Amino acid sequence: MGTHAVDPDFLALPLTSLADAALSAARAAGAGHADVRVHRLLTQSIRLRDGAVQSVVDGDELGLAVRVIVDGTWGFASHAELTPETAARTAARAVEVARALRALNRDPVDLAEEPRYPSAVWVSEYDTDPFAVPTTDKVELLGEYSGRLAAADGVDHVTAGVLQVKEQTFYADLAGSRITQQRVRLHPELEATAVDAAAGNFETMRTLAPPVGRGWEYLTGTGWDWDTELTRIPEWLAEKAKALSVTAGATDLVIDPTNLWLTIHESIGHATEYDRAIGYESAYAGTSFATPDKLGALRYGTPIMHVTADRTQVHGLASVGYDDDGVAAQSWDLVQGGVLVGYQLDRVFAPRLGLTRSNGCSYADSPHHVPIQRMANVSLQPDPVDDASTEDLISRVNDGIYVVGDKSWSIDMQRYNFQFTGQRFYRIRGGKLDGQVRDVAYQATTTDFWGSMEAVGGPSTWRLGGAFNCGKAQPGQVAAVSHGCPSALFRGVNVLNTREESSR
Repeated sequence: MGTHAVDPDFLALPLTSLADAALSAARAAGAGHADVRVHRLLTQSIRLRDGAVQSVVDGDELGLAVRVIVDGTWGFASHAELTPETAARTAARAVEVARALRALNRDPVDLAEEPRYPSAVWVSEYDTDPFAVPTTDKVELLGEYSGRLAAADGVDHVTAGVLQVKEQTFYADLAGSRITQQRVRLHPELEATAVDAAAGNFETMRTLAPPVGRGWEYLTGTGWDWDTELTRIPEWLAEKAKALSVTAGATDLVIDPTNLWLTIHESIGHATEYDRAIGYESAYAGTSFATPDKLGALRYGTPIMHVTADRTQVHGLASVGYDDDGVAAQSWDLVQGGVLVGYQLDRVFAPRLGLTRSNGCSYADSPHHVPIQRMANVSLQPDPVDDASTEDLISRVNDGIYVVGDKSWSIDMQRYNFQFTGQRFYRIRGGKLDGQVRDVAYQATTTDFWGSMEAVGGPSTWRLGGAFNCGKAQPGQVAAVSHGCPSALFRGVNVLNTREESSR
């Protein structure tokens, strides 16, 4: 549990009476399982362009959701009104939905068992609640950061912003669990643009600060060195604008965690979602090459590859105390010794894989959406013995590229064939950096790419990246997720020249 308590205004809601009314009505209507979730999302988005405020948008979504299982079939209903009477009617409606769908259900629901948590409370770790900071102070800080960038030579435009979220939930079920949670997350954005009017093109350079599960202290220097980065962004941008175009071909790569996290997200995180692996997402977000018949046998990468899923990582975006199935947060292996050994699961899918317990991957992004299996914080582990630095990895490359920062990406519907770009690319000559190059993308299949990984950095190179907007399901839902990784060395990866490719 974090250092803060759940906000009093959320606790003042009639949480217990809502749960009692909904669960009693569901049981009386014939539900074998029922759970109720009171879910609140507080959001604020601030956007500036060239120091001027473009928008400040506040949001407050609050509602109640009820899930039931009747004769092996799910039913779901939600409502924005929080009264015991409405909760009871919502539960009755969820039972009606389950009975209406029962004739179409060919796969009866069997939930994995989970211990009962009768009075659990969990709060994420943060110092300063961003919603307690005056909006004028937040705008002033973003304006100050924008001004530092705009004052530098060669910077023509600056955009700045922050998205902040406070999420509060109360979960209760017929088994007797009662769980109250609160978590805070922030996504800062700062980007400088240089325009070459004569050539008719432009270049951008964005902060590498990832979204995190922290409070406003993140924007004032806890967890990120804003002063150093704001000083250096203009020089990095100027060098990028003058850099030579890359020569395509097989190339050794040292990839920084600020870039590699996204490759992990797309090629491992999504590929090891069990619902995707058995075809549940095929109509929308695709399937996975890592199908269950390959569990324990698929050679995902080299033997140094160790990937974990973790719902407990401090400051992780997907970290919780308990998921939306009422399952306690855990950590576990997905890839060990380069071999696929696990999946991300909820209480429905765990028994289908022959497991007796879920690993806690159920989440809904709104009180009006049904919980689905969502991604944990999926991370590549550093070398447990040798604390090799990024510079040590670079020193092992005679002729290659060092990749920093994420940008665009593309991957097929089976999470197998992919292409990634980045923000900055440095030529490596004789084990040392030798200036930036540009127009770089690296391309591979998932197993070829991770099979080319020769070394990973030590714990000193490991850091969290992540995304606020991982999309999935129909109707669409978004979830925030972090991915930790060290720097890593890959041999002979196919590098494309994006400028040449776009002209073909």
